[in-house]
Amino acid sequence: MDMQSSLKIVSGDILSRFLDKVSDDPRICIAHLGLFAVLLKKWSEQGGEETLKIFAAQAMVYAKISSSNTYHRLIRELNEYGYLVYEPSFYKRKASLIRFIMD
Repeated sequence: MDMQSSLKIVSGDILSRFLDKVSDDPRICIAHLGLFAVLLKKWSEQGGEETLKIFAAQAMVYAKISSSNTYHRLIRELNEYGYLVYEPSFYKRKASLIRFIMD
């Protein structure tokens, strides 16, 4: 099996587990789902390494989020709710770090 096929299987598994978990979580809205899907896509594009490096503007475009306040609220909530680990960089030229929780 090639690397790309393996990444598709792993990302599909992460997405499936995420959707199973959020189905019973009333705090999660469609915007959280869209952002999580975009982050997973970007993670796969970067080769599926342990940590995703991403700038807010990159994710916002794909997730159709126009406000940076909304983006930061959603990503912080996904972190607080235990769906991913978010390490903001606080520097414009340095990407934030995101790790998916795979349990």
